[in-house]
Amino acid sequence: MKRVPLLALLVLLLLAPGSRADDMIPYPTGHLKPIDSTLKVKVGDMAPDFELPDLNGDKVRLSDYRGKRSVVLSFVPAAWTPVCSDQWPGYNLALDLIHGLGAEVIGITVDNTPTQAEWAKAMHGLDFPVLSDFWPHGKVAASFGVLRSDGMAERSLFVIDKQGIIRYIDVHDINERPDLGVLVGELEKLGK
Repeated sequence: MKRVPLLALLVLLLLAPGSRADDMIPYPTGHLKPIDSTLKVKVGDMAPDFELPDLNGDKVRLSDYRGKRSVVLSFVPAAWTPVCSDQWPGYNLALDLIHGLGAEVIGITVDNTPTQAEWAKAMHGLDFPVLSDFWPHGKVAASFGVLRSDGMAERSLFVIDKQGIIRYIDVHDINERPDLGVLVGELEKLGK
């Protein structure tokens, strides 16, 4: 990636946190245990396939992207919480860059679809698939090993290549937003 576009992206994202969700008041969560699960997958593994509903109720499968695009699977703990309400709008702003790297973002929470739909609306819309892992509760998060004991998902990122192989994992401190620059760097390693 060229330095100027990355610098421009970083400046944009520094200015962006909360800017797309500034008319909503997230639920305060306080400080949570940073990580509360044990991974069931590792880099080099085939990603577990799944089928979940999107905001329109259409079914989306991870394997739909195989052979077409890499995937950034972004699990976040819960709708209407402060860090989550900043993280995904940031990905939305960077979506052209991510698409340019041959990847798609898929967001997953354990919330139900109506809750996700209202949350996405409050963030002025998200232009990537948002999937509900509500029922059976957290089944997909559990298959990756990122379902916490309190029923929320970890704040975690999985970069999955076009063959369905996991190339990068970041199970992040649930209280902090992952660095988008690191994610972009991992996508650049995959090439288009």
